[in-house]
Amino acid sequence: MRAAAVRCLAVSMATKSVAGWSPREKMKLKSLLLRYYPPGIMLEYENSGELKTKSIDLLDLDPSTDVNALVEEIQKAEPLITASRSDQVKLLIQRLQSKLKQHSNHKFYLFKVLRAHILPLTNVALNKSGSCFITGSYDRTCKLWDTASGEELHTLEGHRNVVYAIAFNNPYGDKIATGSFDKTCKLWSVETGKCYHTFRGHTAEIVCLSFNPQSTLVATGSMDRTAKLWDIQNGEELFTLTGHSAEIISLSFNTLGNRIITGSFDHTVIVWEADSGRKVYILIGHCAEISSALFNWDCSLILTGSMDKTCMLWDATNGKCVATLTGHDDEILDSCFDYTGKLIATASADGTARVFSVATRKCITKLEGHEGEISKISFNPQGSRLLTGSSDKTARIWDAQTGQCLQVLGGHTDEIFSCAFNYKGDIIVTGSKDNTCRIWR
Repeated sequence: MRAAAVRCLAVSMATKSVAGWSPREKMKLKSLLLRYYPPGIMLEYENSGELKTKSIDLLDLDPSTDVNALVEEIQKAEPLITASRSDQVKLLIQRLQSKLKQHSNHKFYLFKVLRAHILPLTNVALNKSGSCFITGSYDRTCKLWDTASGEELHTLEGHRNVVYAIAFNNPYGDKIATGSFDKTCKLWSVETGKCYHTFRGHTAEIVCLSFNPQSTLVATGSMDRTAKLWDIQNGEELFTLTGHSAEIISLSFNTLGNRIITGSFDHTVIVWEADSGRKVYILIGHCAEISSALFNWDCSLILTGSMDKTCMLWDATNGKCVATLTGHDDEILDSCFDYTGKLIATASADGTARVFSVATRKCITKLEGHEGEISKISFNPQGSRLLTGSSDKTARIWDAQTGQCLQVLGGHTDEIFSCAFNYKGDIIVTGSKDNTCRIWR
């Protein structure tokens, strides 16, 4: 059982980076918090009078894990978890195990249809709790909605062209960033709907953006072949990331926030240092445009999807390709990891989706049933279900292990290009070219 416990303990890289602390008396544990997705324990502690947090990731935890052995290993690896805290840690792990036992057989029903915009939507995004969500549109606005009532809370006006890329600064959820074809990005207050900053500097359309996890930076990617990093506090540009020879259409931070990844129509992906803007390495191997690029939770792997019909898996420490995932007959339009990083899902213009095991790099199951290309795919937080959005005007929910279609979410009258679960996995929002979005509960 001890070996299983050791495997289960994947102490996050954030924890490893501070393992060199010496005077234990300077560190004082203030509280322990549960994180359900992916399973882990958050530590709030005081170090030389400063309040800090770090996480113990338990990505391999399952209902059969020996809790006593696991707690022993945690205590060995983490000085803040003293013997007096062991019972508390055991209780937290048992709560995580009971959560893992809960299988979601939730059937979604249509709760509300929102006539969201006067022109087609471009994207939808939820805040972490799912209490509100945003929609971007060709009508040059972004709207903020209350999920429980379907009420419009704010219309964010000011862009002079299509609002294409949108995001909350999750997990905080108090700010919104909007990227537009007018070449600017704007930062807004969720509470008031007021614009804090307009970030100017790109010379072509902004098509992707992302907040770092600490919510101190926002990154924008543009058709001008550059990405830029902006300071949220003062609204200033920090770095311009130059190196791609074609449009940047995908970017994301890793969970530590110290690296950012950009995917381009030049067939390459570049990894950058977020605090300096320095290029770390270029991922070369795809032979067509990149459609998606992202890190797994523990920052050890990078997944890239391409119009060359393949996904590639890369070692994030050295930039070497470790696997090529094949099988699709047409372009891969979207790809993702589940929260724990054990599974990969791919969505294709061939109308199918696939699930791959990260461990074996083999296809586990194929999702068949859509009658048009699938442009969006995501796991629920538990990793047991997949959500797909298609040009056939439907979204579908699938069993991630068997590939069985569990539910068809119909009713839109044009293609669905955006769909998302909330953090608990019990609310879905779908956005369509038909100018509406639908809330499913």
